[in-house]
Amino acid sequence: MTVENAYKKALWYLSKSPKTMQQMKKHLTSKGYNADIIEQVIAQLSDFNYLDDRSFAHQFIESRIRYKPKSVFALGFELRKKGIDPSLAQELLAEYNDEDLALKAVETKKQAWAQLNESECQKKMMNFLRYRGFDYSVYQSVWQAFQTKFKGKTSP
Repeated sequence: MTVENAYKKALWYLSKSPKTMQQMKKHLTSKGYNADIIEQVIAQLSDFNYLDDRSFAHQFIESRIRYKPKSVFALGFELRKKGIDPSLAQELLAEYNDEDLALKAVETKKQAWAQLNESECQKKMMNFLRYRGFDYSVYQSVWQAFQTKFKGKTSP
């Protein structure tokens, strides 16, 4: 088991999608490489910017926000699961607001929900937002915005 073989395996693993340093360590460990070889490979990959946790986290956040918006808490949890340092995750997520993310998430459902009666719409929205990690206060403000912006109604 040489550094060169480990490096080739690491490049193949990276060719599928970007990875964090922790994911790479786990992968190479599962392939039977020892800690010294793994550290050398990770150092090489980092030197060439193939492994960069900050860049990975930024891309991950942008992708999630674009395609499947979740709460700041949920995004932070996902990043930590992937091995991103909690302080880095918090720093990168500081610029995002749960209410804005929730409104973006609801935007994709507005046409389907506009046809529902009010109570069914509320139920669907609440479940949709809760599943994505948003709390009740965010749901309430998004519900108000949804009623005025998308349905043209105001609640009493």
